[in-house]
Amino acid sequence: MSIRTHRMNFPLSAEDARSLRAGDQLILDGEIVVTAGLPTHQRLLKTLDGAEPLPLELHDGCLFHIGSYSQEAADGGFQVLYINPTTSTRFNPYMPTLIRQLGLHAVGGKGGLDAASVEAMKETGCVYLSFLGGGCTLLSQALRGVVEIGWPDMLTHYRVVRLRVEGLGPVTVAIDAHGNSCYADAQTQASTSMDAILSELDAGRAEFCKNHP
Repeated sequence: MSIRTHRMNFPLSAEDARSLRAGDQLILDGEIVVTAGLPTHQRLLKTLDGAEPLPLELHDGCLFHIGSYSQEAADGGFQVLYINPTTSTRFNPYMPTLIRQLGLHAVGGKGGLDAASVEAMKETGCVYLSFLGGGCTLLSQALRGVVEIGWPDMLTHYRVVRLRVEGLGPVTVAIDAHGNSCYADAQTQASTSMDAILSELDAGRAEFCKNHP
């Protein structure tokens, strides 16, 4: 099957998210929201319980597990110098609630999310995008500026930051909005291969024992 490549403007709509299939490649333009760190996700959950307002508008948008290196700019602004994905599985306990209550249509990082998150993604029309691990040089070339910063009282890479990007990617639709998963497919293929390998080893061991009683 040939790989489909799309270029889409963000924030992504539910309709666009549902048009994508696991294995598709995607180039991103527009605005994305990034953050990294468990304290940020814990604080986001508390906002949904009314503890404080959301740091910036997140409904019907995206939330990517992407760390960054940033600094205060000379003009008093905030400058993100590079971005790099972090492991999404660390946030499994928080993502189903965030996906549902914020109505997210795109999440991502690296490593995927668990089955509970996938069920939430199917409900809201949300894809998981896998970013190139260690690809900060390529990914950072797409940065066009900082649009908005949430929770400036937190460490810089824990803040919620809205970035403007152009040509970000390519990224892989690793889990689509219908529950299809490249990670699940890879695990199935690995299990099948492992069974064949173990069977071959068993046969070889039996043959050796036969010839060397």
